[in-house]
Amino acid sequence: MNVTDQALRRIPTGVPGLDEILDGGLFGGAVYIVRGSPGAGKTILANQVCFHHVDQGGRALFVTLLAESHARMLQHMAGMEFYRAEAIPGSLYYISAFRTLEDEGLKGLMDLLRREMRAHRAGLLVLDGLLAVEESSSSDREFRKFIHELQAHAALADCTVLLLTNGSRAEYHPEHTMVDGLITLDDTAYGKRRQRELEVKKFRGSASLRGRHPFRITDNGIELYPRVESRLPTTGYGSTKERVSTGIAELDAMMEGGPLGATCTLLLGASGAGKTTLGTCFLSRSSMQEPGLHFGFYETPARLVANAASIGLHLQPLVDSGALEIMWRPPTEQILDDLGGALLAAVKRRGVKRLFIDSLGGFAAAADLPGRLPVFMAALADELRAQGVTTLLAMETPNLVGPDIKMPTEGISALSENMVLLRFAEYRLRLHRLISVMKVRGGAFDPRLRAFQVSDAGVVLADGFADAPSMLSGYGIEWSDTDLAHAQARPSARTTSPPEKG
Repeated sequence: MNVTDQALRRIPTGVPGLDEILDGGLFGGAVYIVRGSPGAGKTILANQVCFHHVDQGGRALFVTLLAESHARMLQHMAGMEFYRAEAIPGSLYYISAFRTLEDEGLKGLMDLLRREMRAHRAGLLVLDGLLAVEESSSSDREFRKFIHELQAHAALADCTVLLLTNGSRAEYHPEHTMVDGLITLDDTAYGKRRQRELEVKKFRGSASLRGRHPFRITDNGIELYPRVESRLPTTGYGSTKERVSTGIAELDAMMEGGPLGATCTLLLGASGAGKTTLGTCFLSRSSMQEPGLHFGFYETPARLVANAASIGLHLQPLVDSGALEIMWRPPTEQILDDLGGALLAAVKRRGVKRLFIDSLGGFAAAADLPGRLPVFMAALADELRAQGVTTLLAMETPNLVGPDIKMPTEGISALSENMVLLRFAEYRLRLHRLISVMKVRGGAFDPRLRAFQVSDAGVVLADGFADAPSMLSGYGIEWSDTDLAHAQARPSARTTSPPEKG
């Protein structure tokens, strides 16, 4: 094998999400440092890569330089799904080199590594405890010499090497300039919760997804969730003239036939105003030709189906036939990129065309940084458009009544082509639900304020409040007889939104 062929050969890690971050995996014959604090997941990651390597027909060597024996480590690994006892010691061989390093120093350790790589024909070598090598070196020069020799032997043997270390020096790491890649694992605090994150800080020979990517340690091992905004390129999409029904005839009429296909409609309103009901009506039009998906945080599938049935919408037959899928994630201790990845996977798996997200608050609760949510949602919405998905996105406003419309998150409304407002208003000692179309980008819409009525017969939009000019403020103040006569004499208006920029 010549040098060029070796440089192009990839070694898949088998770790969910990591090969996507690395654009295909590690390189054969390359040396990588995996650095992180104790408990960050370095040893689990390395073992997971080793077991995947031998499952693919390769051979791996795992050398520990820690006082703890590898037998103790394997007891901890045995509970992981990737663990295969039958692979040890035939294809995966564990060696404790702690005593060799103590008695014979760096030269003795290098001789052991070279001898064992050749004896086991290893295509993957893990050295767990690079910090011990660093501490055993008399100088930085000696430590660099050790790394250089290891690189030469790895290239000659066509063996990929992972060097695991905690790292003791705060700033100066001469070995980082020598190796082919540097991967760091951290356990980061966000308020009262913590999130494990991986970052590829250096990766020779290929592009990689930059930034910090969250991960979990589960019974399956490490599961990485590449950041949605880093993995989804900005995708151009063609406009469509097809209208998609909302499931409510009167609302379709207000939007000139419904929203355009492959657009996002924001349903803005207080809790209980009717956002979920409207989204359920939209999904009730799902079919095998237009598969639907409910991605929600606050209602279980059983409860959603029961509530829909109470207003005459029967979702269970759609679920049974495969026309509709209901996904539920409780809004507690979630990872934002896990949610985005699961949503997009479900869309692609079934070719979803109708999507209702209930609601934005579930994504907001999972955001590691508040300012990240608009960027995340922009990437997500752009990909959904590219997939031809017509989306309804519920977004809860904090105020129940009153003249102000308070947006819970800045910058989100700009991501939607259409906006429908649902709110409460007080009128004659009763609370009324109201609905109005506030925005249809690039098209006309009916600006009238309508009553939003829900019963066991379904949803009806009704005209009303002709004698109350300011219902949208939340307080119905009646017209005088003179004002009412003047208002009735004026022709009704239709509104056209300004054309979309760009």
